[in-house]
Amino acid sequence: MKIVGLVGAVIGTKTLTAMERTLTMLENEYPQHEVTLIDISEYKVAYSDGRHYQEYTGDTLYITETLMAADALIVGTPTFQASIPGALKNIFDLLPIDALKHKTVGIIVTAGTQKHFLMVEQQLKPILSYMKANLLPSYVFLEEADYQNKAIINLAVLNRLDEMGHQLVQTAEEKV
Repeated sequence: MKIVGLVGAVIGTKTLTAMERTLTMLENEYPQHEVTLIDISEYKVAYSDGRHYQEYTGDTLYITETLMAADALIVGTPTFQASIPGALKNIFDLLPIDALKHKTVGIIVTAGTQKHFLMVEQQLKPILSYMKANLLPSYVFLEEADYQNKAIINLAVLNRLDEMGHQLVQTAEEKV
């Protein structure tokens, strides 16, 4: 099974920290599965202009093909201005409408405060549902207080990241 972790921002480290923690656990606990990290800050991605995703080249084609080939996906995103980053929305725009059909999708969200939890419910989940993702029932939300010196210090959050990872694999294995 192919699992992809998508970090949907071009700046910041908190979302990447949470994603790396989750993907490392998956690699250790499920070595039979292929785990890939796509941190879009490391790639040069074209802006969506309406073309079919296979008509793009370079990093854009690599990212879209990797996402399309995944059996399971973890979308990690910070909250900017009470919204998903434009870079993440661009990734979604590059993909076909049913790109996430039959894919199990987990969500990791980072934000400055708890007040931004509605972004997931009002923006991210509707986009993923529109793309026909099989969303896990709960997501992991991290705020500023959960970090110290760029490390996650909240044990409850660490446990939720692990639990979400296990649930992602179990749900996706039922579909494969």
